[in-house]
Amino acid sequence: MDRRIPQRRRAWLAVMSTALGVVLLLALRDPSGDEAVPPPPTLAVRAVAPEPRTWPSTLPAVGSVAAWQEVVVGAEIGGQRLSRLLVDVGDTVRRGQLLAELGAGPLQVQLDASRAALREAQVMADDAARSAARALELRDSGLMSRQSIDQAVAARDAARARLAAARAQVEADAMRLGYARILAPDDGVVSARAAVEGALVQEGAELLRLQRQGRLEWRAEVPAADLARVAPGQVARIAGGTGYLEGRVRKVAPQVDPRTRTGLVYVDLPVGDGVRAGQFARGELLLGTREVLTLPESALLMRDGGSHVFLVEGDTVRQRKVEPGARRGDRVEIRAGLAPGERVVESGVAFLADGVAVRVVGDAAVADAR
Repeated sequence: MDRRIPQRRRAWLAVMSTALGVVLLLALRDPSGDEAVPPPPTLAVRAVAPEPRTWPSTLPAVGSVAAWQEVVVGAEIGGQRLSRLLVDVGDTVRRGQLLAELGAGPLQVQLDASRAALREAQVMADDAARSAARALELRDSGLMSRQSIDQAVAARDAARARLAAARAQVEADAMRLGYARILAPDDGVVSARAAVEGALVQEGAELLRLQRQGRLEWRAEVPAADLARVAPGQVARIAGGTGYLEGRVRKVAPQVDPRTRTGLVYVDLPVGDGVRAGQFARGELLLGTREVLTLPESALLMRDGGSHVFLVEGDTVRQRKVEPGARRGDRVEIRAGLAPGERVVESGVAFLADGVAVRVVGDAAVADAR
């Protein structure tokens, strides 16, 4: 049998495979002779231009909320027991309201004794005055010696002095008895209660603390370099309760802390808006207004440690680094890197790269400056 037939068949199959490859290659070429390459995909994007807006110029700060003034209500006399304590923490009080009472029994007895001593001194003073008057009438008659007359006048003056001392003692004892009734020095809110009924109270011991008029203030810590930009009357906002509270700067501290290099700004807060003394608060001081260029926050891409946008240039995009600033809502201030008339991709920037082909659809209109 002839073995050359399989060899010829293998050669024929090789020639046919080569020819088929050539035909397919020619089929993939376009009429110009270049290989047919599928066009790159294009992304549909929306373009937006930076929008000018009028934003408030703010200075961020942190600080603590504290009572505007806190009064320590204490006992002005000692050695008495606290018989009644009529208010508790959180109670609102008015000026002159009775807050507490001390045991007044011993003080009343002392006052009664002083009044009795006053009556006795009054009788003695009246008697000494009559004796001195008679002695003076006999001065020129020679019936009394000069020495006796002087003694009568001196006794009258001494009796008058003892009468004045007795009156002063009565007033002092009456005042001490009045101190047994502890009254509110001003309108306010009870912030602390340090005493209990039945305790022996010493002079000057703290019984209650009172936030005067219920007023609170935010003590904002501001860097020394920024203190000159803050002035009384400016508006301040702090986060509190369910939203922001607005207050006004009352005064700026005349010196800074040498350790932290910050100064305090005292901001009056509205009464009864959910903030409490002692809490930490973040906020900002409104220093005025300024014109800014803004973009939607979705137009910025964080990459390589910086903020970037994709500038639309015809059918492609080019990555550009920008300097963002303040944020308000869903918009970001652009401080540098972008001109007012330039257009950038509005959203979906995470899927883009430098030089990618895009198709702009439905350009976002740029609003008028506010």
